[in-house]
Amino acid sequence: MANYQDYRQVPSDQIASSSVTQQKLSIDARHCFCTQWVYGSPDQCATGCCCLWQVPTGVRRAFFEIWGAGGNGHGYCVCDRCQHMKGAGGGFYNSKMISTCDQWQYTACAGGVYRCLSIECTACAGCTSYVNGCNLANFCAIGGDTGEADGNWANPCFSYWNCCKAPTQWGGDFGMGNHTGSWSGPFNCHCHCAFTMPTAAPFMAGEVEQHGQVCWMRCGCWTSPYAHGAQGAFASYCGTVCCGQGATGGAGVVKITYQ
Repeated sequence: MANYQDYRQVPSDQIASSSVTQQKLSIDARHCFCTQWVYGSPDQCATGCCCLWQVPTGVRRAFFEIWGAGGNGHGYCVCDRCQHMKGAGGGFYNSKMISTCDQWQYTACAGGVYRCLSIECTACAGCTSYVNGCNLANFCAIGGDTGEADGNWANPCFSYWNCCKAPTQWGGDFGMGNHTGSWSGPFNCHCHCAFTMPTAAPFMAGEVEQHGQVCWMRCGCWTSPYAHGAQGAFASYCGTVCCGQGATGGAGVVKITYQ
């Protein structure tokens, strides 16, 4: 019976004369990994970015990772009343590894956001990111869910998951959703210490919190991290409170790793 020491040894008679050359030990022969990123501006109302990527000479494998854009934040849609608030969701994640050939081309699009600052109770979802090209089709990552507000004091608060997606959904080898954001706690008039939290995209750094103790009106912050759900508008008082606007989510991202 062979042991570990046997597997580590290569008999000299199995090594062909002059088979290990300087060329085979060169940097090019080791196929170093390279990375190409595609992403738009992190500004409010970001439009996203589309690029045409061509496979460099000698590259035989590419790994695509994509994140959809984050959802937009809700507006303060019921004036003169406190509201339940739910943070927007971060974009979904998807990945795919394929074999490639020289000069193959791919259209890589990192999703933008709906270019509106919501004053409605339900905002807009984030836009989809995708990559199309040779040996790759129907591959995308959807945007994050919308932020929401509810001015009905009789409605209970709840929170739910939206990550129960098949890991091979939307043309990928492995994908992941996330939590859509949690509702703020019970309220009354005055509704001090309001708190809610939009969510980030899977494997994408960034954290956004939203809370206030005494605030007549607060609109969502102007920008969000990439693929992150946006802040909504909120107030901590009843009374004469005007309607405020939610912000737009973070733009989507495409990452291509190749060798």
